[in-house]
Amino acid sequence: MANNPNDQAFLEYLVKSIVEYPDKVEITRKVDEMGVLLILKVAPQDMGLIVGRQGSTAKAVRSLLRIVGIRNNARVNLKIEEPEGSTFQRPERPSFSGETEVNADLKL
Repeated sequence: MANNPNDQAFLEYLVKSIVEYPDKVEITRKVDEMGVLLILKVAPQDMGLIVGRQGSTAKAVRSLLRIVGIRNNARVNLKIEEPEGSTFQRPERPSFSGETEVNADLKL
């Protein structure tokens, strides 16, 4: 049932409802033996809206697509392509200075 493009229409509706530039939303759908791959492109200014804080929006969209896929007997995956000139900045990972901090916390 992977030939049913309901997943693409759902994603398009959802993303266009979130972003500021809905006319810039592009979705490519690829089907192979692994399932359905939806590739999402949005305006550079909209990347932060699509990803959300700590990836929360992207995770929610992926969860919803998984449900749509289950209803259509297909495995649906989402790839969000980061456009050139994107203002989205990935959050810095906390630096870990090594075992000295851990050992200091563990000392009695």
